[in-house]
Amino acid sequence: MTHRPYVKYPHKCLRTAAEPVEAVTDETRAIWDEMIEAMDTMPGVGLAAPQLGIMQRLCVVDASEERGQAICMANPEILHASTQVREHQEASPNLPGVSAVIERPRAVTVRFLNEQGDVEERDFVNIWATSVQHQIDHLNGKVFVDHLSRTKREMLVKKARKLNR
Repeated sequence: MTHRPYVKYPHKCLRTAAEPVEAVTDETRAIWDEMIEAMDTMPGVGLAAPQLGIMQRLCVVDASEERGQAICMANPEILHASTQVREHQEASPNLPGVSAVIERPRAVTVRFLNEQGDVEERDFVNIWATSVQHQIDHLNGKVFVDHLSRTKREMLVKKARKLNR
């Protein structure tokens, strides 16, 4: 199976909030399967549907060392975020060749629809929490460089454009 190409920054899909998912269907599960393949191909620890040009509030996260532990989420929302933060080097296939250290809450509690269409609440910590927050940003029309100063953001975007000509 092949996946759709990643949309390139500053594509409008990356700057637009995705639409909520009404119900988890076989089509939803097929999109999740495609997203897992795209995430594993990178390789990365998460992917949001808008990164492939799919404007639905869907994401997948797999920060396990052995892989194959992807958590599929529809309509994820953060219910609680820890006050303790952690820094992590973040990147995106939508802005290839660049990365930046981003500070985010170390732990989050997230509510979402799971693969069966049931509401689930789950706690995520460390890299899992970072990835979930990164994906929710994508679902809200934000990318990791939005967490940087304007100068740093412009420098990284310029570098990415130069690298990907």
